[in-house]
Amino acid sequence: MLIKKRISILYFLRTVKWDILAIVLYAFIAGTFDHYGILSQVSIPLALTSFVGTILSLLLAFRTSQSYERWWEARLVWGAIVNDSRTLVRQVKLFMPRTAEGLVVAKDFARRQGVWCFALAESLRKCDHSTKVRDYFTQAGTDSGNKPNMIINHHADALAAAAEQFTLDPNKQVQIDATLARLCDSMGKCERIKNTVFPRAYSVLIHFLIYVLMTILPFGLEDQSKLVEISLTIVIPTLFIFIEQTAILMQDPFENRPTDTPMTHLSKTIENTLLEIVNEPPANKIEPPVSYYIM
Repeated sequence: MLIKKRISILYFLRTVKWDILAIVLYAFIAGTFDHYGILSQVSIPLALTSFVGTILSLLLAFRTSQSYERWWEARLVWGAIVNDSRTLVRQVKLFMPRTAEGLVVAKDFARRQGVWCFALAESLRKCDHSTKVRDYFTQAGTDSGNKPNMIINHHADALAAAAEQFTLDPNKQVQIDATLARLCDSMGKCERIKNTVFPRAYSVLIHFLIYVLMTILPFGLEDQSKLVEISLTIVIPTLFIFIEQTAILMQDPFENRPTDTPMTHLSKTIENTLLEIVNEPPANKIEPPVSYYIM
């Protein structure tokens, strides 16, 4: 996630550098044809250019709105994961007997839930799992293609075993299971956001309209200054490209890049909080960010 006070302009420019280069070359070519050759006599009404620009603005407004909605939903889901993780461990600690065995069960839930957060984040980003996650599955003696889902199953097995061992009240068991269901629901929402691709045709259409606007723009401007004409032909499409790229960066919040939802940072915070609930020392040292983003 980009940090409010340390946004890197260079990072943003690097994501659109090839588009900007294409716009500059295209603007010089279109400007040259506008002043030399048979196309120098062509004049396109500026109203037509305005019409194309208006259509493009409406499409970009919709694209940006939908992309921000996806990004914000991802952040809301992880906010729910933070709350439900705390609720899960608090419920287990509260409902288990005030004995050493009951505290062991609560600590196991806390450690397992911490691992679940890291496993979910790494699965969404499709990157190699951390040592913490690999060690957990090595000790558990199991493995799965969907590691977060397997850990939820381990939660369920541990809950069933604890309910049988301590003759847990059914109402308390149902409350813990409801929290597990909410965590499973949040996991499903994240997977839906990750696996639902924003329609590629929409990006192609916007790009096509940007180049249409860039093509007809020189022929609708007054031919008083070649430099001003070419500059406007570069600046206006570039602004549209910037808006589109902003939407593209927001629409995929689990792609392991600076604009991501800060899942790793959240996972560390969650794990430390869960361990604190069961009177264990924190497992992660959370340091102030040294860059313009946190992961």
